[in-house]
Amino acid sequence: MRALWIILAVLVGIVVLVLIGLRIQPRPLEPVALQAGSVQRVALPEGLPEPVTRFYRTLHGEQVPLVESVIISGRATMRINGIRMPARYRFTHLAGEGYRHYIEVTWFGLPLMQVNEWFVEGHGRMEMPFGVTEGDKVDQGANLALWAEAVWFPSLWVTDSRVQWAAVDADTALMTVPWGEERETFVARFDPETGLLQMLESMRYKGEESTAKTLWLNEALAWDVVDGQTTSTESAVTWIDDGEPWAIFGAEEMVLNADVSQYLTARGE
Repeated sequence: MRALWIILAVLVGIVVLVLIGLRIQPRPLEPVALQAGSVQRVALPEGLPEPVTRFYRTLHGEQVPLVESVIISGRATMRINGIRMPARYRFTHLAGEGYRHYIEVTWFGLPLMQVNEWFVEGHGRMEMPFGVTEGDKVDQGANLALWAEAVWFPSLWVTDSRVQWAAVDADTALMTVPWGEERETFVARFDPETGLLQMLESMRYKGEESTAKTLWLNEALAWDVVDGQTTSTESAVTWIDDGEPWAIFGAEEMVLNADVSQYLTARGE
């Protein structure tokens, strides 16, 4: 009997140790080594749907920043196999063209798993410790992520002529973006009180093995200023059939208009 109690105590201790480790947030990644570039401002286009115009006037006034590239860094919570785990990340965007994602999932603040993901020249590739994911359906999802992640630099949605807006109602609009020779659609929902973007909805393949698209939600949970730029400081990503976010990202550092031509295809932070 004594041996059984010892085993139970050890098991309980392991569980407690695991849970404690999952509650400890990692330190931020080291600051970006690239030099930020100058940011010009251009006039807010006319003829946008009313809630879209209200959003940009609330965020930027009558002129919006012209963003060519952005590096966003911060910490996150990610749900992996049903377990919420702390993480830190750095996402690099060549605005409207491609991106690189670097993510470290951590335990006791130490790297436990690294993820490198790219969307370059229309093709996506994800490298994880247990394999590589790529293919046509991955490309479709990555293209949606390219545009959805502009929630961190939303002026792209009105400065890139390939993005088109259509009115729905006082608090909703449709945003279409290019996908090869076709177009993909986001439903954009805005807060009727603040005028700020609340959510983007789109239909995305979960992975290369998916037989159908799933409703994919990108929520802007909070807005504030980071490194002089007004941005979504807390964002949640949810597959509708999961019922809860698989990731919540906090933005803590932004570097705009740096030369990311080499950095975009690298690995690591």
